[in-house]
Amino acid sequence: MAKLYFKYGAMGSSKTAQALITKFNYEERNMKVLLLKPSTDTRDGASLVRSRIGLEAEATVIAPDCDVYELIKNGYTDCEAVIVDECQFLTPEQVDQLGEVTIDFDIAVLCFGLRTDFLTHFFPGSQRLMEIAESITEIKMVCDCGAKATVNARLDDEGKIVFEGEQVVLGGNDRYKAMCRRCWLNEKRKRGLR
Repeated sequence: MAKLYFKYGAMGSSKTAQALITKFNYEERNMKVLLLKPSTDTRDGASLVRSRIGLEAEATVIAPDCDVYELIKNGYTDCEAVIVDECQFLTPEQVDQLGEVTIDFDIAVLCFGLRTDFLTHFFPGSQRLMEIAESITEIKMVCDCGAKATVNARLDDEGKIVFEGEQVVLGGNDRYKAMCRRCWLNEKRKRGLR
């Protein structure tokens, strides 16, 4: 029986690399895979999914108003797996639709992404995945201090951590740093913030 999987981790934890390796493993066994990417993520171009270690693949791009259930129903029911990169950018409705795909078409759906933003608040798609996914796995990352990193600290143009701004600002190592909550909170307190 197929499941809805949520595999999350802090920035730099190899989520995209693992998504692409998973895709390769299915395809190596002659299984059909649909790779999806929310249209919000334009860092590597509209339809390219690229990891920091150089793995890449073309993906089907889904806009916020895309009915993912209907997309799969009308052309991809022969897939063994649907893999979603940057799943935090899905809408809650799209997460529900993917959950229905696992039930109605017996297709495994594996979602890879962030759990929380730079202020430690859920992304809407991630929150819904935490609520309904049958399997939830954390992909570990380490802070500079050696503790487990769980916070995606956002950096300004000078490399300083920021504590205000829009929820979504695209970037990689130039814009984000994975930190443990203790180090992040200590930095916040140094600025006189609570």
